[in-house]
Amino acid sequence: SAQLDDALELLTHSGRDLLQSVQMLIPPAWEQDAELTSEQRAWCEFHAGITEPWDGPAALVFSDGHYVGAALDRNGLRPARYTLTSQGLLILASEAGVVPLEAHDVVEKGRLGPGEMIAVDLQHGVLMRNSEIKTVLAQRQPYQRWLERYLVRLADITQSSAPLVEASLDPAELFFRQQLFGYTHEDVEFVLRPMLTERKEPIWSMGDDTPLAALSLHSRDLSDYFQQRFAQVTNPPIDPLRERGVMSLDCYLGRRQNFLTESALHAQLIHLESPLLNESQLRIIGNLKADGFRTRTLNATFETAAGVVGFEAALERLEKEAVSAVADGATLLIVSDRTANPAFAPVPMLLAVGAIHQTLVRQGLRTYISLLCETAAAWNIHQVALLLGYGAEAVVPYLALASVRALAGERHLEHLTGEQAAELYLHVVEEGLRKVMARMGISTLRNIIGAGQFEIAGLDKAVLKRCFTGFSAHPGSVGFTQVAQQVIERCQGLEQPAERQEDSAASGRRNKLRDSGRYRFRRDAEYHAFNPLLVKTLQKAALSGESEDYQRFTSMVYQRPPTALRDLFTFTETTPISLEEVESMEAIRARFVASAMSVGALSSEAHRTIAAAMNSIGGRNNTGEGGEDPDWYHEDMNGYPVSSKIKQVASARFGVTTEYLVRAEELEIKMAQGSKPGEGGQLPPIKVTQFIARLRHTAPQVALISPPPHHDIYSIEDLAQLIYDLRQVNPQARIGVKLVASSGVGTIAAGVAKAHADYVLISGHDGGTGASPLQSIKHAGISWERGLAETQQVLLRNGLRDRIKVRVDGGFKTGRDVIIGAMLGAEEFGFGTAILVAIGCDMARQCHLNTCPTGIATQREDLRAKFTGRTEHITRYLTLLAEEVREWLARLGVARLDDLIGRADLLQCTAEAIIDPSALLVAAPGTSSRSTRVRQPQSALAEELLVEAEQALLGERSVVTQHQIHNYDRAIGAGLAGEIARRYGNAGLPGVSITCILQGAAGQSFGAFCLPGMRLVLHGEANDYVGKSMTGGQIIIAPPTDSSFAAHRNTILGNTVLYGATGGQLFAAGRAGERFAVRNSGALAVVEGVGAHACEYMTGGMVVVLGETGKNFAAGMSSGVAYVLDTAGVFPMRCNTELVELERLDDAGEIEALRTVIQWHGKKTRSWRAAQLLAEWTRMQRVFWRVSPRGSVCTASDFVESEDYDAAMVRVPQR
Repeated sequence: SAQLDDALELLTHSGRDLLQSVQMLIPPAWEQDAELTSEQRAWCEFHAGITEPWDGPAALVFSDGHYVGAALDRNGLRPARYTLTSQGLLILASEAGVVPLEAHDVVEKGRLGPGEMIAVDLQHGVLMRNSEIKTVLAQRQPYQRWLERYLVRLADITQSSAPLVEASLDPAELFFRQQLFGYTHEDVEFVLRPMLTERKEPIWSMGDDTPLAALSLHSRDLSDYFQQRFAQVTNPPIDPLRERGVMSLDCYLGRRQNFLTESALHAQLIHLESPLLNESQLRIIGNLKADGFRTRTLNATFETAAGVVGFEAALERLEKEAVSAVADGATLLIVSDRTANPAFAPVPMLLAVGAIHQTLVRQGLRTYISLLCETAAAWNIHQVALLLGYGAEAVVPYLALASVRALAGERHLEHLTGEQAAELYLHVVEEGLRKVMARMGISTLRNIIGAGQFEIAGLDKAVLKRCFTGFSAHPGSVGFTQVAQQVIERCQGLEQPAERQEDSAASGRRNKLRDSGRYRFRRDAEYHAFNPLLVKTLQKAALSGESEDYQRFTSMVYQRPPTALRDLFTFTETTPISLEEVESMEAIRARFVASAMSVGALSSEAHRTIAAAMNSIGGRNNTGEGGEDPDWYHEDMNGYPVSSKIKQVASARFGVTTEYLVRAEELEIKMAQGSKPGEGGQLPPIKVTQFIARLRHTAPQVALISPPPHHDIYSIEDLAQLIYDLRQVNPQARIGVKLVASSGVGTIAAGVAKAHADYVLISGHDGGTGASPLQSIKHAGISWERGLAETQQVLLRNGLRDRIKVRVDGGFKTGRDVIIGAMLGAEEFGFGTAILVAIGCDMARQCHLNTCPTGIATQREDLRAKFTGRTEHITRYLTLLAEEVREWLARLGVARLDDLIGRADLLQCTAEAIIDPSALLVAAPGTSSRSTRVRQPQSALAEELLVEAEQALLGERSVVTQHQIHNYDRAIGAGLAGEIARRYGNAGLPGVSITCILQGAAGQSFGAFCLPGMRLVLHGEANDYVGKSMTGGQIIIAPPTDSSFAAHRNTILGNTVLYGATGGQLFAAGRAGERFAVRNSGALAVVEGVGAHACEYMTGGMVVVLGETGKNFAAGMSSGVAYVLDTAGVFPMRCNTELVELERLDDAGEIEALRTVIQWHGKKTRSWRAAQLLAEWTRMQRVFWRVSPRGSVCTASDFVESEDYDAAMVRVPQR
């Protein structure tokens, strides 16, 4: 925020006015906005070439004495509500109801949408609205003429040129060059080929159990030393699937002009629609004759015979040549390794780009020239993202293009030509780049160029200083020498293609690349922590329960090559104690948790077995994000409940009903997942059976990909609100937050503690998964050892350690893992993959294919019948593990595990440690004594409602209550819903048993978790999250009766209404904000206008919008139906039709059903809008659109026939 303020102040001092400066830094998502005028689009594009946008989430308030105003960034995640009075007073805040006002004095209630701005010209006393501001700014200069004169659009040139077909490499030459640049068999078969067959990035399962790159005994690609960073809690990731309209891969090449001036020459750039180019596009750029563009090509090779010295000399040469190119007036610098051969080895392109970029930055020359790389060393998404992240502005992956062209025409790819394969490959990588950006909450590609949004582990300080200055890193001992030697050895082992071709022809064999075993186990290849022998040994121990079998298993783990950071630790010398002095096995075992795995990812049989086993030992199982069958609440296995004690609340809110929440002993808010942090959970359509669809309140056979963010959590404050909501509905439950290890996770964990969570879970990057993108499994997140140590240290330093418990998971197998986890700060320990192995998982890595041969991770009934796991397998394994923990405690001279927590001083590094983990072993000052949780203050109104509703809860009579409500009264109705669910489950109460009539401005989460029998009537306005996860009942919101504004033109509701609702009704006489009915799974709602992204990922229910919508309506909607009144004729361009179709209404029954619902709305809210429509129904019915998923048969008739929504009208009290 301070940096943004500095940039804004600098721009205003340069002569730009405040509104232009704000709009430069916080522009709207203009790239795909069809509603912008040509002048407004030109303004946005002109300034896009000057500076990248500042991505939020941000709601800015600004003033310079002349203007005072507010603006939202392109995503519009922050709430910004405003009220205008008849006296000319404008009030804008993040909530409604901040200033008490008389209703008759209010002339307008509105909100800012994504990319919008509002301002007051104080000198002239004028209110300036968004469209006026943008129009005025767009007319300041002839931006459109400047762009037409100077901007070169590569797409226009390629469209007007004859298409060029690249000459393909002959098989021997291709094989030779793949070897030269380090391709493996897996890269071709598991990365490139699936991009063509599946038309998307490859999906994989069961996590990453290979060594960290710096610890591996095998040669690893330089990109493996880098892990992608991701957003969690403090800012959200973005949804690149359903909200891609806010994302852009556009970039600009050429010399940047002065940031503080504005001229036609600022438009003298080359526009690219994507940073990924093919060979012909690079040739066009290289041969461009337009004024202002000069190209220089640098050769990124070194003489192999010169060894390491020649390698470093080549880096120095590249740096000097880049500086010289700028001095000579070059504006485009192409760094190429195309001439590489065994005699002249390729400089790893990532080092070349990093070194050149850093040199130009240090010398103040970086904006004078654009950096492109033509390379064979980038074939997967992660490698391309790294090149862009460390300075490249465009990438030509020429060998990857040649490789996919060669695959075209092979089995299952017969339909593709070489050029089609190349185009498809580039498209898939572009989609992957969007995901890399979205993972970090970044909307535009221009924001990631040179931003270094990665974590580096294992490279030495010399490499970091020269090529990656200032970026997040954990130094190690891998330097230029080791990197150069690896390249040189690869070159020296190669034969020339002609020799290889003759040899291959003579033997009749097809050339095969080295199989690295990086993705699946191969003998004599990369080590896997869950290799077949270890899996069988663990299963034997779980089957027998014998300590000798378990010791064979642990000895295999302890003798493995260094794989994880904990393998670099040893214990300091201590005085041992006898085993009898150590606490009991049962006390240790009770600390164990089965990590979150959903019903859907797992079969019901496996899930129930795990839950029963954990319940039998006093441990806990986690539902995962798929909900739970309500029947399981009352069933057992071998005398132990099959219901999970931990119920997870994830971003899609699958299965989150009120009863689900009150049945929990713990509620876990999943912010991220170790195998794919910054992305949502994923369940392939083949696994979404009728049973799974019922649990998740979705349609069967539809892919379920959760939103990357929780749409009610964009900050720590929002997280605190959800914790508060959950505590209202289930006051007895412990509430935890699941985070994934990353640099900075300690600060987030401190925020979690301040948000009144009871525990925080730190997950490692190597956790298992039922289905995740391969690049995410391998290249996102860091080890739990780093995340846990940082969390412990930050909590202690900030005096927060006694307020929260710390849990850890990610690859835990043995007692030693538990001991080290405790020393680094954890009190509780999660086991996932190891438990699955104990009940029969053979690590086939077919979870995502629904073909699990052991019946554990499949929904196929024939395969589920093969499941042989029993609760005893888990209990025996965890018992043996707990006994091993006792043995370690005795050796360390510690009687209780509690006394070991945070004792990092008892750990030391091995002498041969390749990565320096010493920062983890710091004993932070402070206390870690445990205390009771700090209770949050409760709403007095909520407590009054519970008392007043008692007779209705007992079933004696219906109750009607009336109260004033204020915006500090949050989650009103949630406590009442929880009490009903505890007594009656999701069935709730009969009829309308409890009516709460409220007047004023409701706080956040009004009506959350509402159940049948409840009716909440609000005479006023509401903030965000109304009806969150409601299961039934009615919420009715109308403006005060003495209000003077037209309700249908004004905002009455906040953002993210009906998030995850599975039933009930909402009637609101006014407009709602963004993401209305996101993940609606069964509620009926009528509203009189909505913001952007309404009905996003809707999987059930019915929504009627009697007014304007924002953009991206129905993105990801797979079930349910919506009706939209479109009097202006603009709705088709605002609707995302990827999954839905728009149709006019022609069925008389459907039309009458819709009319009935609107009549209900009119009766319940006294809506003027509804009365107007009904009075002109014959004409107005023609301007409704039905929005429904393709092939859907759901209409309004189904909702009117299925339930009597038309309960008796409740009058809103008169003032």
